[in-house]
Amino acid sequence: MQTAAKRHENLPPLRLKLVIGLVLGNALEFYDFTTYAFVAVSIGRAFFPADEAWAALLLSTAVFGVGFLARPIGGIIIGIYADSRGRGPALILTICLMAAGLLILGLTPGYDRIGMAGPVLIVLARLLQGFALGGEVGASTALLLELAPARRRGLYTAWQLASQGGATLVAGLLGLELILCLPPAAMDEWGWRLLLLPGLAILPAGLFLRRCLPMAAPEPASTIALARDLARHRHILLIAIPVLLCGTVTTFTSNYMTTYALTILGMPPAASIAVTAMVGGCVLVFALIGGWLADRMGRRPVMLLPRLALALLAYPCFALMVRQPGATTTLLASGLLAALGAISGAASLTAITELLPHRVRAGGLAMVYSLTISLFGGTTQFIITWLMQRTGDPLSPAYYLIITSLIGLIAMAALPETRSHAPADLSPVTS
Repeated sequence: MQTAAKRHENLPPLRLKLVIGLVLGNALEFYDFTTYAFVAVSIGRAFFPADEAWAALLLSTAVFGVGFLARPIGGIIIGIYADSRGRGPALILTICLMAAGLLILGLTPGYDRIGMAGPVLIVLARLLQGFALGGEVGASTALLLELAPARRRGLYTAWQLASQGGATLVAGLLGLELILCLPPAAMDEWGWRLLLLPGLAILPAGLFLRRCLPMAAPEPASTIALARDLARHRHILLIAIPVLLCGTVTTFTSNYMTTYALTILGMPPAASIAVTAMVGGCVLVFALIGGWLADRMGRRPVMLLPRLALALLAYPCFALMVRQPGATTTLLASGLLAALGAISGAASLTAITELLPHRVRAGGLAMVYSLTISLFGGTTQFIITWLMQRTGDPLSPAYYLIITSLIGLIAMAALPETRSHAPADLSPVTS
């Protein structure tokens, strides 16, 4: 009897449009979700008027976190749906929900025109987006792994993280162009909406690209059966939480760097937005490098070594930015931290996905990923903003990165090496 790995090697050539549909659809969704992070200052002024700038920024970052409350719910519901009914239907659903949330976010009038209805609609939009992304990551990552040849699973899975970086890069470049073309008052009043609305291409592009995804689950199962299978693999899910924790904090600290450069370092808006583009570009490139290295060196060393380097370099990088503020130092320091996090994150995501059997891969990954994102991604920007406001120490983000990286390193050391082993019950995708 052939092993799962051998069967997978004998598959006919994979159709490129399946991978493109996953990667671009995922990138479009993350474009919409992450854009909020670096227009937080403008959104705070539009929807949360306050006497102090710190108060408006705290309220805006708190609403950014609201979107994460719905992620575990989306992870459970859409993840189980993807395992029981098929990856394709689940991924088309996430596209539609994300587009609805974006439309609300981009078209809602400000507080000065409709009062409290504005903040309420913004919260609703963030909840819809969070619910959609909660299920997106599990289903799309599982399918990328299942599409991959056995010796390139790391590289294929790395496209999940790389697509997020690509989305951030595009958003940063568009934001930079708007900053250069519009006066500050216009950017605060309506310019930030232009940055959000191009993401409405998510619906037609996403539906077109994903129409060829597998529309049925190879092994249909009941929700009760899936829950039992997940319970059998709870040890993997528990270890995955601190592994994903450190990557999550790094990602959302990197996304916060535009706000940090603008409000803490006093950099001009154009230079601040350029930081976002730098971070996105580094994640795009170095996530793929991390996946490539994981296929050649193994998952464990590529997880551990860059994460250790990040823990050691976080403080010097932030100290350099604060003591010698400027575009060059901020771009280099932010890019270095993002690159190290992307290399480690690509290997970590591959290892966790490989450890879960096909039957519960999408649901298990969606649950653990969305729970971690909700607890730590949704609070990261609020926590570091609050810490800096309370302590007056602009190096607070570095301390948070160091602590979470050390926690992640302990958990990574407990994960087994998976490069030489076929994923449990790998079910190849042939359609």
